[in-house]
Amino acid sequence: MSSILIKDALIVTMNPNRDIFRGNILVEDDTIKAIEKDIQRIVQIFDLNTSKVIESRGQIVIPGFIQSHVHLCQTLFRGQADDLELLDWLKKRIWPLEGAHDHDSLYYSALLGIGELFRNGTTAIIDMGTVNYTESNFQAIITSGIRAISGKCMMDSSDIVPDSLIESTGESLQKSVDLLEKWHGSDNGRLHYAFAPRFAISCSEELLIQVRDLAQKYNVKIHTHASENTTEITLIQQERKMRNIVYYDHLGITGKNLIMAHCIWLDDKEMEILRQRGVRVVHCPVSNLKLGSGIARIPEMLSKNIHVSLGSDGAPCNNNLDMFTEMRIAALIQKPLYGPTAMSAKQTFELATLGGAKTMGLEKEIGSLEVGKKADLTMIDLNKIHCSPSDNVDIYSQLVYQARSSDVTLTMVNGRVVYEKGNLTTIDEDDTIKQANIATKRVNSRIGLS
Repeated sequence: MSSILIKDALIVTMNPNRDIFRGNILVEDDTIKAIEKDIQRIVQIFDLNTSKVIESRGQIVIPGFIQSHVHLCQTLFRGQADDLELLDWLKKRIWPLEGAHDHDSLYYSALLGIGELFRNGTTAIIDMGTVNYTESNFQAIITSGIRAISGKCMMDSSDIVPDSLIESTGESLQKSVDLLEKWHGSDNGRLHYAFAPRFAISCSEELLIQVRDLAQKYNVKIHTHASENTTEITLIQQERKMRNIVYYDHLGITGKNLIMAHCIWLDDKEMEILRQRGVRVVHCPVSNLKLGSGIARIPEMLSKNIHVSLGSDGAPCNNNLDMFTEMRIAALIQKPLYGPTAMSAKQTFELATLGGAKTMGLEKEIGSLEVGKKADLTMIDLNKIHCSPSDNVDIYSQLVYQARSSDVTLTMVNGRVVYEKGNLTTIDEDDTIKQANIATKRVNSRIGLS
């Protein structure tokens, strides 16, 4: 049994009482075994001679961030698809690049993304892979130690999807089921599978119906995009004769196991469907701004008790995977529309922690620091000039409006330290950067990019 003691930290628990206090956290194996204000209470119960001791010296410990929508397969394409709207971004750059991936390029793309996520305190993700080589994605997840829901992207129907990514309906379904049966629950449940039809534009109705039935059969999530862009809405209305959310509801796909990224362009009927069905909405504010897609009506969703969490989306439409940036922008962009009290710092921080846990269906295991939950946590040093003075400052305001990813000093997933004091511990950072640069040149050459 391995033990880690974090001493003298300011603990932001996110427990039901939202307790914040200076104290100590004892981790045994993958679980939080004790949280105590008085170190002697831990000393009396546990043998600390076998523990690794981390002296926090008053740093802040929070639940690890949970990014509810990312594309690890796209990290390799950062900076190569800027200043484009969604469909041009996909058709001209992202889809050709995804279609040019190989086993190794996808592996290092995923590893590069995970390394960045660890450095900014993210401990869990909901990831959408690309169509091919999904096992490379999964291998990077297992090797690195991140907690994830991930799945093979599914696309079987569209004139705009390149041949390198289009599949037959049967092939897409069979490959997805094969991956699910091999990888779902891997590494003691740290990796879960989700069916990932990209969006309605690129998926046949037959595929979507089969995904609905298979997700119910295997009791797994469905992860997709919806209502991100006005052109997308127009195309769906022309092809399927319904608005996006109405169409998914018509097919019987909407429910608590459905994770929908974006949901910007909704009418009131669609908003009500999300509320009634318990659909999990993922807000990606930086991506939505960069692609010019729009601003989702998040305060209205929250007022209707629609469940919302946060994600960075892919590196080429962001261009980073930093939850501190997502929280700050998520809070700020709503204030000109709904007033300065909209999206408070505390509410925004909840979306990045407990909100993500609920979206993953893991709220009983992660998202807060409580005895018996998994030891997924992040340590942050706010004793910096950009966070001073700190007296009488609300801690959530500090975390959302002032903190930066460079302030993260430790990230732990499942009781395993994956980042500490500037160094990744499960990823060879220098080699990953080197291999990613080599892979980028190789992938680009396949589609005629220098």
